[in-house]
Amino acid sequence: MPNIRLTEEEIRHATLFESITGVAPLDVVIDNEFSRIIFIVQKNQAAQAVGRNGSNVKMLRQIIGRDVEIVETGNTPEEIIKNSLYPARVLVVKITKAPSGAVVAITTVSPEDKGVAIGKSGRNIARARLLAKRYYDIDKIVLA
Repeated sequence: MPNIRLTEEEIRHATLFESITGVAPLDVVIDNEFSRIIFIVQKNQAAQAVGRNGSNVKMLRQIIGRDVEIVETGNTPEEIIKNSLYPARVLVVKITKAPSGAVVAITTVSPEDKGVAIGKSGRNIARARLLAKRYYDIDKIVLA
């Protein structure tokens, strides 16, 4: 993971998140395009962060006034892309370099999960692109 500096606003959100969920986020991403805040947590901590029946997420959403999304971290670009497209079942993520020099992640999902991977108005694939770019400088994610 690259060294990412959080803004004051992101630190405030991280503190609030930790006080409500009991989970310390590794990163906070404010996505104004989809009016949401994405919290990155350690592996196997997403369920605890979400809370029973999503109670923590609902409370955070009420307090912050934006959508709240939780994604588990990954040690590889493939893993972070897989985690950020959850609950879609990602079969394969292949990272290649395009002739233009751009880094592209070709992602294959179960055919019945393609809609889930894209999300309403493309918000799930946008989240995957945002995180892949932030952590691994991947320019593009293509759903195959």
